[in-house]
Amino acid sequence: MRDFLGTGWAFPIHIDAHGRIALARQERDIEEAIRLILLTPKGQRVMRPEFGCQIHELLFAPNNATTCGLAAYYVEEALGMWEPRIRVISVEARPDPVEPGRLLIDIEYEIKATHDRRSLVFPFYRIPGEGESGLVEATGQREG
Repeated sequence: MRDFLGTGWAFPIHIDAHGRIALARQERDIEEAIRLILLTPKGQRVMRPEFGCQIHELLFAPNNATTCGLAAYYVEEALGMWEPRIRVISVEARPDPVEPGRLLIDIEYEIKATHDRRSLVFPFYRIPGEGESGLVEATGQREG
């Protein structure tokens, strides 16, 4: 058994079939911890204001290479600080070709205790600025 990887509350928090708070175990706990770190803006937790990820500062940023580079940097920094069970191998951010308001962040990591390599795609939703209609202008299609 690999209990040494940890057990924590499942995210989002919900009740299991036995009426208890649902738990996530082992690799699933690590994946949910990664998502929790990335979904938490820095400063949101009162007793731990440094917890979370700065990616939320990019909410209104343009969908360009600079924003992608910053997103990747912020994700790698946050995971390096707050998830000691993993070693981040690579983080790459790219605009979603289908949804112009979204960045897709590819995270490749290794679970230190087992040397198990995994990957995760984290969608980060931006709020496009004025005049930034992405694929709509390129294809001539209307947003809907």
